[in-house]
Amino acid sequence: MKHILVWLRNDLRLHDNELIYRASKKAEKVYVAYCLDIRSWQKTFLDFPKTDSFRTRFLIETLANLRASLRKIGGDLIVRCGKPEEEICKIAEKLNVQAVFASKESTFEELAVEKSLEQNLKSKKIEIQYFWTYTLYHLEDLPFPVAKVPDIFTDFRKAVEKNSEIRATYPTITQTNPLPNDFFAGEIPTLKELGLEVHKTNFKTSMQWKGGETAALERLNHYFWQSNNLRNYKETRNGLLGAEYSSKFSAWLALGAISPRYIYEEVQKYEKKVIKNQSTYWLIFELIWRDYFRFIAKKYGNLIFKEEGIKKEGLGLKNNRKIFEKWATGETGVPFIDANMRELNETGFMSNRGRQNVASFLVKDLKINWIWGAMYFESKLIDYDVCSNWGNWLYVAGVGNDPRENRYFNIVSQAKQYDPNADFVKFWLPKFRDLPSTQIYKDFSIADLIFS
Repeated sequence: MKHILVWLRNDLRLHDNELIYRASKKAEKVYVAYCLDIRSWQKTFLDFPKTDSFRTRFLIETLANLRASLRKIGGDLIVRCGKPEEEICKIAEKLNVQAVFASKESTFEELAVEKSLEQNLKSKKIEIQYFWTYTLYHLEDLPFPVAKVPDIFTDFRKAVEKNSEIRATYPTITQTNPLPNDFFAGEIPTLKELGLEVHKTNFKTSMQWKGGETAALERLNHYFWQSNNLRNYKETRNGLLGAEYSSKFSAWLALGAISPRYIYEEVQKYEKKVIKNQSTYWLIFELIWRDYFRFIAKKYGNLIFKEEGIKKEGLGLKNNRKIFEKWATGETGVPFIDANMRELNETGFMSNRGRQNVASFLVKDLKINWIWGAMYFESKLIDYDVCSNWGNWLYVAGVGNDPRENRYFNIVSQAKQYDPNADFVKFWLPKFRDLPSTQIYKDFSIADLIFS
């Protein structure tokens, strides 16, 4: 082939980028493009944007970093705003490419875009080739077909650990071709141009998030090699305050600014040079969970977005806007819940422990439709990943992959266990600063919360 267009989606990096590497081996000229899907910034029926400022800023920074990296090696990143099925076809036609290379997605909206793009490209006699790029274990290397992926994570994990190999990372290209002189690369839009509010940097955030491959690799280097925090990951991962209790790789993983296979290879190096223990294994364990939710999404399709979930069980949940908004704004009156929601609203991030508790509280205590919570997380979370987000909400709601029936998080007990001195609560809710934790963590009445 003479010309190939690489359409990037959630693989915004140069290292371990199968699309770019394969295209560079097959074509005389390779062009790289990204399209911001304007539908992602529309308002939901709950009156908040589908993608809010924190996620969008991180994406903008990631695109800028990737563009800078491509320019350093002679290329550029083509950026468009619109509908990808239309814009990518226009770019492909304008550049006279013979094929488009893209990653294969698993969920409804993304698959609908793929289908439309295929039709548009076919009318121009341009082929499209898909590659499975997002997971640690490749789809083709699973020891069972997708339709037979176990509904219990432990069964999946044991099977892949025993029977599947993790593929090696792809080499990073060091040189590429420029765009034609008369071709406009496009501007990366600003938050204002996308209709979003520009937030000032909140220095209370757990860490100063910076989008892009460069920042992702710096974070890994810091967490593994400089601070040596990987050594204690299993013991600290349920923390609530600060930057060091967990890897914080999730936001970069969500956009593909860092490769899960690259992380795996670095863990292997760490195990050889420093220590191999439960913590090093547990980081890989979490990457396997990430894989699992993607394969479950591929197995069950649209069921992961339905209230009855993959278990097809009715939960009898309510669609009460007033109660939902108390939860969303961190004004329920339950300090541990409100502190976590304030962190999310002010920074775009929340700890894993916090997410489990606020989700359980919304569904099991307030009896509010879990889909609303999943939508709110989709809007706010800087590390939103469609499969992990909806898979986790299904899990907590009891209509997903949890093998336990009626799992319930006792919020007061959880707060006492993971924030015993109420340091996290006091950090985000200063009104409690002078109170002892025994006064802060009191049992609550749902009826009082709802009707107060």
